[in-house]
Amino acid sequence: MRVRRVLFAAVLALARVAGLAPALIGPAVLAAGSETRPAVANDARIAGDRERTRFIADLSKKVDVHVFALGNPYRVIVDASDVSFQMPDGIGTQRRGLVTAYRYGLFAPGKARIVIDVSGPFLIDKAFVLEPRDDQPARLVVDLVPADEKTFLAKLKEAKPQAENTAAVTLPPTLVRPPDAKPVVVLDPGHGGIDRGTSSAAGITEKEVVLTFARVLKSKLNATGRYEVYLTRDDDTFLALRERVEFAQKKGAFLFLSIHADYFPQEIDKTTGATVYTLSEEASDEEARALAAKENFSDALAGIELPSDSDEVLANILIDLAQRETQNRSVVFARAIVGELATRGALHTKRLRSAGFRVLKAPDIPSVLLELGFLSNPDDEKLLTSEAWRDRTAEAVTKSIDAYFAKRLARSPY
Repeated sequence: MRVRRVLFAAVLALARVAGLAPALIGPAVLAAGSETRPAVANDARIAGDRERTRFIADLSKKVDVHVFALGNPYRVIVDASDVSFQMPDGIGTQRRGLVTAYRYGLFAPGKARIVIDVSGPFLIDKAFVLEPRDDQPARLVVDLVPADEKTFLAKLKEAKPQAENTAAVTLPPTLVRPPDAKPVVVLDPGHGGIDRGTSSAAGITEKEVVLTFARVLKSKLNATGRYEVYLTRDDDTFLALRERVEFAQKKGAFLFLSIHADYFPQEIDKTTGATVYTLSEEASDEEARALAAKENFSDALAGIELPSDSDEVLANILIDLAQRETQNRSVVFARAIVGELATRGALHTKRLRSAGFRVLKAPDIPSVLLELGFLSNPDDEKLLTSEAWRDRTAEAVTKSIDAYFAKRLARSPY
């Protein structure tokens, strides 16, 4: 204790020599630390009517924002470098004026995003952030006014360099790996960050469920010592569909497994169990087509500009040229998963389903999408949040991956 007192006295003496009042040392350090804290967004609301609609978000301090518009569908995107969202539960579903809904979340590390859905063509009349004043918080304000389609597209074209674009899928350079290298398996927990995915009546989100399962599966695969395993995301961060595919390609993946959880509001008491999907430009059934449309809309929900028709044409050409053998391998992998899950009675259907999932469009990597179950079903929800169920299901998927590579090795290395 005496040594501590001596050290503290020495610090005070140095402060006096430097001309600092001892009483200011603590507050000065705290003030400096507070400057590095992110702004907190703790409330938001919509005001006005269809002639002029205002979006307002309350912030703990002023931040720099970048605001731009996107079409197809109509959206306003608000980006800020560092914002922590602590909004009231259930906020964002209010429809008023031109705004039909809004959402918010982490878009990338250190980057927050708000996406405002708009009912028709519009213009951003004003966008600014007010300093806090008296007892009022800092406020983000975005004013929207209606426009015709021609005016909207003209303004969109002017601002094009500022918006984020989605490029077509391309083949990366071939990776050179040692002959004795372990096969690479990439697990893709769907959604994340600003894109919550589906959610249960109790508020359990798809992005949480699939990330937790992917971590368990990765641990089990690593424990075999046979694979090199990566997650496309290991935290609550958004990743565009294109970026997920590119991640797998850059890692030199031998297998790609995209993990999701489904929701069927019309059949809340009936639909249960896992379903396995592969890629096909022709959907196997209407249910698969609807699911692919929902999953492909993930980028739009997070404020990413969807690919143009020409991008899709190019992507389809690449698939047609390079994916015929890859598609065959995808089906082998999918059947292995179905076989393992069927022994545990955990399937919604044993039939393989297929549709045009963007996230499965790597022309060079066998890819499968696994819907673990239905968050709309209370029984499935209990399973999806159960540690014992995750362990059993991850063990089954691990065995299916073992079976896939055993079959591949029997023919040729990978």
